[in-house]
Amino acid sequence: MRIGEIAALVGVTPRAVRHYHQSGLLPEPARRANGYREYGVRDAVLLARIRRLTELGLGLDEVRDVLADDEGRGLVEVLEELAEDLARQEAVIRKRRERLAPLLAEARAGRLPAEGPVSPELAALLAGVGELPGSPMAAKDREILTLLDVVVPEAERARLMELMHGAAGSAGEVYGLLDALADAAADDPRVDEAARALAAVLPDGMAVELPEEGAGSLADTFFADLAPAQSAAVRRAIGLVRERRRFEERG
Repeated sequence: MRIGEIAALVGVTPRAVRHYHQSGLLPEPARRANGYREYGVRDAVLLARIRRLTELGLGLDEVRDVLADDEGRGLVEVLEELAEDLARQEAVIRKRRERLAPLLAEARAGRLPAEGPVSPELAALLAGVGELPGSPMAAKDREILTLLDVVVPEAERARLMELMHGAAGSAGEVYGLLDALADAAADDPRVDEAARALAAVLPDGMAVELPEEGAGSLADTFFADLAPAQSAAVRRAIGLVRERRRFEERG
């Protein structure tokens, strides 16, 4: 058989046969006087085996290991490794589909937020807050929440979004107070009012220690986009939540 004939017989391309020769998987057959390769039945059997192994997902190095083991032990080991790898891939795909399903349902219902695709937890939180298109502070908040949705570990993200649900209902009023501080200085008397309003809706779980400005943390990303008075109000609000939590713990 010529190369085109053995390739057609086994169901591969002549290019694949040449590649297997170059890779050392398929030995070069004897050549005729005119220089053409002459393939026999043994070559076809070996080529068919290479095709079956590659179709199972084995790489060429793995195929070479299997073919080098006359007793077949290499094949068992390689197939077991392949089965384990496919099981891992299957688990990853299953998890992705589980995450995709609620997003797809929200999209089909027309409820997927403009920031989407986002996690189901964030989608529910944003739905509770609403768009509030006239509020620059609300737009900034949605942006930082979308960022947190990506960079925060899944378990921590779910806890954070759950905490924020309690503040969603009163968000409109608080955003209005913060928007009013857009052109104000950090010592504006309205800072305290906005801080107290924000602290009133923040859950105790938000009683965190904020790093100093310029520390290079994610907090800098948020505060850098705020006016001095807005930044002061948010930091003061979190400080009030910490004080409230300490008072409750002592009581």
